[in-house]
Parts: sequence; structure tokens; C-alpha cells
Amino acid sequence: MSQEPQSPTRQGRPSITASMRSSSFLREHQQYRPPSKPENHYGIDTVVEDLQATSVSPPREISPFKGIPSAENPPRIVDGQSHELSHPNCTPLPGASTNRLIATLFYKSTNPRVSNAIPSPQRNPSPKGSGQSPSVRAADSDLPPTMAPTSKLDDFPLEPPATEPEPLDHLYGANVSPMCIASFLHLMSTFPLPAGSTDLHSSHRCLKIDQSHQEHHPTVVELTLSPAPASDYLPLKDLRKHELIYRFEREWNVDVALRADTLWRRYPRLVVFDMDSTLITQEVIDLLAATIKDPPDLAARVADITHRAMMGELEFDSAFRERVKLLAGLPGTLFNELRPVLDVTNGVRPLIKALKRLGVKTAVLSGGFLPLTSWLAGELGIDYAHANEVVIDEQTGKLTGEVKGRIVGKERKRELLIEIAEKEGIALEQVVAVGDGANDLLMMEAAGLGVAWNAKPMVQMEASSRLNGDSLLDLLYLFGFTEEEVRQLSA
Repeated sequence: MSQEPQSPTRQGRPSITASMRSSSFLREHQQYRPPSKPENHYGIDTVVEDLQATSVSPPREISPFKGIPSAENPPRIVDGQSHELSHPNCTPLPGASTNRLIATLFYKSTNPRVSNAIPSPQRNPSPKGSGQSPSVRAADSDLPPTMAPTSKLDDFPLEPPATEPEPLDHLYGANVSPMCIASFLHLMSTFPLPAGSTDLHSSHRCLKIDQSHQEHHPTVVELTLSPAPASDYLPLKDLRKHELIYRFEREWNVDVALRADTLWRRYPRLVVFDMDSTLITQEVIDLLAATIKDPPDLAARVADITHRAMMGELEFDSAFRERVKLLAGLPGTLFNELRPVLDVTNGVRPLIKALKRLGVKTAVLSGGFLPLTSWLAGELGIDYAHANEVVIDEQTGKLTGEVKGRIVGKERKRELLIEIAEKEGIALEQVVAVGDGANDLLMMEAAGLGVAWNAKPMVQMEASSRLNGDSLLDLLYLFGFTEEEVRQLSA
């Protein structure tokens, strides 16, 4: 019986085994393979292949960093110093000069922003069908009055304002976080450097920390940048108003104060204050008007004129005379009755005490009334006080509605600042002016440093620096003092 022929054994399909595989798709599929080790160049594939049989001792677990702090990867600042063979912050070489920029970042913890996608919890939406007018609803809204939507076509702006940047402090920490500092340094690196400079060096100091938080995050940080951006491309005055700086402040909820690192920055000799809404939280003329009950709308009219004058919409001198006329008939003794009503701004008393211990002269230049200004200066220990004098009828003892002499407006404030500085032999570079209204801008411009304190929008944009915190004691951080030094000065 014949045997059936056996079918030939079918060979398996050729394939690349695990031992033959490499980490490179190209090396596996190319027709020509170079020698296993190139003569002059080792590519990343070669490095990876060589490391496959290499053990790292001791083994260390590497956790990927996703860029967002968490409970496992909290944000932190490592203490210590980095030493290198360069001298960006040392004394300059012969024939050269120091060109450093100081940026002080203040976190605004009392004025947090919420996400653009989340309704603000500070405002309660008006109930539907409430019958409120659009203007009333606009007053209760977080949206600016110039932003759409609006129910009136005439009110729609020609160009709607740009959307506010998304706040980042609630993501990376309600403080001056490491991400905030890194973002600011990246921003500053976009500005051109002076000719001959190639690298931007930076260092930072934490001047104040949040003592209420367990981890003590910094809330005031001073950055030193060397060299400063090219002044022929962007002067410091324009750099302070740059759109990128403003956007950074809105994103991280901080105030950025930029100053040239000069000797006078650390050693002021005269600090000049406005009084109303600066040394005190009220406007004195509004307090006087509130005592008049007939006509009943007088206080509101005076307050409206005051607000428009401080915003720069009205000329201050004429607005002040108009308001004083409305106060005619008030008893002259009312100034004494208002003394206990004055609410001194938080931080003013320890600030004046600290400035005195430093040997700094102080002055208050007020567009208000001399009787209250002189009394407050005596209470706080301020060296100079200038304000307006109102005429009081000798027979009736009441205000006549007239003003004696020149009104202490914006021009007069600048003149008085210069006069006091000359009398004390102080250079204007060592003078600091603090105010909140449009009538303070000229004296801020004349001083070496002008500080807008919780000021009106136009003043915030024009002043050299701005502070929007809850304590005027923050002014000392602009001079480079730390929180420990501030406590010693104000103790």
C-alpha cells in the first residue's frame, strides 16, 4: 500500500523578536543599518539603548511635574545662595555705572479676583422681574458701565473693552508665588537690553510673609534685575505704564512698583502726604455737608462735586470754591466737633513713628481745611501742615462761604513741596509724595517717588508707584525694608 506524500512543513512568518527590537522605529525599518556605534556621533537612540542594561544606583523614583502645585508637590522657595563667577550685582568696573531695576511685588490679599467664568460671590444678581432700571442693575454688576450688554443702543461703546485676563493667583497660590515670579521674569526678558549686554541677571528677597498661613507664603517680594531694559527703547516712565505690566498685575492680583536702584531709593528724607482719603479715610468737606439737613440733597451734591474733582473731571480750585459756598452758615465750631469723627487710615500712626526714627521729615498738604489739618498733624507728629483757610464771620461765628488766600490745589501743592524741600536742604530725589486724587499728581511728579494710595484710576496710571492694600505702612517696603525691620522701626 503506497504512502501518501507528506506536505512540506510551512515555515513561520519572519518577525522581529523582543531581543532584536530597538527604541527607534526608523532603525527597525530602514533598509541599510549603520554600524552599531557611530564613529563620531552618538544619537539619542544609542544613548537609550546603552542605558537599558545600566542600573542607576541608588534607585530614585522620579515623579513627573505637571506645572500645577498640589498637596504632593506644593510650591516652595528653597533657601540658600547660588555662587558663580560673575558679578552682576557688585560695584561696576571703572568707567561704568550701575544699571539695576528694582521691582517690588505686592500681593493684594484684600482684593481677590474671581475667574471670568465664575460669577462674583460679592454681588447678588437682581431677581428676574424686579422692575429695576438698567442703571440700577449696572450698579450691582461686576461689569464696567461701558461694557456690553446694555439695553440702550446709545450706551453701547464704539469698541467694547478687551476681556480681562484670567486670574491665576487662585490656581498657583494667593501670594507672590514662585510661578508668579517666574512669569514676571519671563515678561521682563522680552524687553531689549542695553547695547553690549547679553544676559539678564535677577535676584529676589521676600520682604513680607503671610503670618496667618501655616506655610508663611510671601506677600511682598523685591526683585533686582540687572541690567535694566534699554532706556532709549523704553524709558522707566513708560515701562511702568506698559500694557504687559498692567496685564501681569491683573493676572496675578499684584501691584508692581518699578524703581531705578539708586542711593536715594533707600534713603528718603521728606515724605509728603495728602490728607483726605490718604491720612484719613474720609473727605472732610463731605463730613461738613452731611451736617446740613436743609436742603436734604446738599450732602449728595457736595459729595458728587468732590468725586468728580478727585477724578480730574473738574478743575479743583473752582470746584472747591463752589463747595465752600454751599457750606455758608455752618458754625465755625463745627471743625472742633469733627475731630473725634476723623478715621485715621490703618498703618498711618506706626508709619509716622517709623519715619521719625529714621530722621525723615513729614508734611501734610491738604486741599481741605486748615483747622482740622493742623490738629491732625499735631496728633500724628507731622512736621508741616498746609491747607485752605475759610472765612468765619467774627460777629456770627459762622462760615461765610469764602476762602482766604490761595487755594491749596495741585499747583500750590507742588510749590509747597519744593519750598519745604529747599528749606530743609533736601534734594527732590529724596522726596516721596503720597496721594489719591488728581490734585496730587503735580506734587507726585515733582517728587523723586510718587505713590498713588488706593487712588482714582487716572492717578493710578500716572503715578510712579501705586499701593492698593489695607495699611499705609506698606510704604516702607518700597524703600527695601523687611517685615522684621518695619516692626523694629514702628515698635
